Amino acid sequence: MRRSLAVFGIIGLLANAAPALAGEPSGAALPGVEKTFLIPSSDGYGVAECLSTGTGECGQVVADAWCESQGFAKAASFGVAAQDEYTGAIDNPPVPVTRPADRPIRITCRD
Repeated sequence: MRRSLAVFGIIGLLANAAPALAGEPSGAALPGVEKTFLIPSSDGYGVAECLSTGTGECGQVVADAWCESQGFAKAASFGVAAQDEYTGAIDNPPVPVTRPADRPIRITCRD
């Protein structure tokens, strides 16, 4: 009885260890992680002034700095957020935001 329990225990350990032993090389790259941040345009830091145009060196520098401060390598994209990006959970927004200056800024960061 003890011998059969020991055999089943060893088989269980080997079954759990087999993927790790036969697995991928240690240098295998993980796929890039992306995360999108929505920043209020009136946050007080002046982020919207550079990022609202969606292009330009100023916007890229600010977006990269934002991503680095959040622990990411660089900004993949940035600009004014579309209305469906920040009101998706609300069926009928009480007051739709029509002016682009009032819309939040979207920054997508990537590792």
